Amino acid sequence: MTKIILTGDRPTGRLHVGHYVGSLRRRVELQNSGEYDEIYIMIADAQALTDNADNPEKVRQNIVEVALDYLSVGLDPAKSNLFIQSMVPELTELSFYYMNLVTVSRLQRNPTVKAEIQMRNFETSIPVGFFTYPISQAADITAFKATTVPVGEDQMPMLEQCQEIVHKFNAVYGETLIEPKILLPDNEACMRLPGTDGKAKMSKSLGNCIYLSDDEESVRQKVMNMFTDPDHLRVSDPGKVEGNAVFTYLRAFAKPEHLAEYLPEYQSLDELEAHYKRGGLGDVKVKKLLNSVMQDILSPIRAERKKWENDIPAVYEILKKGSEVAERKAAQTLADVRKAMKIDYFNDKSLIKDRM
Repeated sequence: MTKIILTGDRPTGRLHVGHYVGSLRRRVELQNSGEYDEIYIMIADAQALTDNADNPEKVRQNIVEVALDYLSVGLDPAKSNLFIQSMVPELTELSFYYMNLVTVSRLQRNPTVKAEIQMRNFETSIPVGFFTYPISQAADITAFKATTVPVGEDQMPMLEQCQEIVHKFNAVYGETLIEPKILLPDNEACMRLPGTDGKAKMSKSLGNCIYLSDDEESVRQKVMNMFTDPDHLRVSDPGKVEGNAVFTYLRAFAKPEHLAEYLPEYQSLDELEAHYKRGGLGDVKVKKLLNSVMQDILSPIRAERKKWENDIPAVYEILKKGSEVAERKAAQTLADVRKAMKIDYFNDKSLIKDRM
């Protein structure tokens, strides 16, 4: 079977380090592995409009911001098709057909949808487009016959609902759609990276993000102000690493060579954590380590971004070409779906002949 990846992000702002450890870093690894035949990376502007319909300029301006972040982390347009969702109209038609296979009550039970609705305080004023987000996502995934979808843990309910839609469609209309498999981050800390304020979710709207494009001083300030253990008041006090954002980030980002360079007195993160737990290790020292780690990781990303920022027309040309490739692929799947549903009237010669 052809191995195909589909994944993407909503262009509601610049991407942050949560996106990086949750999916971007893995995407680059998968792209460069040579194991996949086709890779589609989508800028999901249509989905972003479901809760930003009154502010299309926000979505419009962030298309290029997300594209710059993609290119800066190493996504290569020669290996991955970077495209804009709304430039592939076939996705909308697929969503429309899939809506008949999902009940309202099933959408209401989707944990990701419930959490997002609560976070946005939609309550009873939920936009229909936002409510049907899982159906739209299923259309995105199946349109490209994706076999693998690398995402963060919070997207698992969405993938499960996509799999349900695939099963229902194939049961009703015959084997047509490919069932995708979810690929989660292999580092547990990456699956639950908190905001810099210690809150469970890193979010642009909460202002608790470290962005991939942040300059060196912004990163330093954010790290030095990060949430730690509120009861760790003195260096001598025993501290907690559970729920301590600084240690969670170290688990997600730090490599053995970072410790060897910046804190050689510790052989491993386990040893560093043990010292913090028993007391005698201050927050400032640990934060300085984290800042050094983050600067090492983000410095080359910032440099690459600056190169692309000097040629924005080239960025849009990459998106244009990628969107053309994506539309051709989605059109093939839509033709298969229409045939399976017996709504390919003008292509069905037997239908025409039978009525003569």
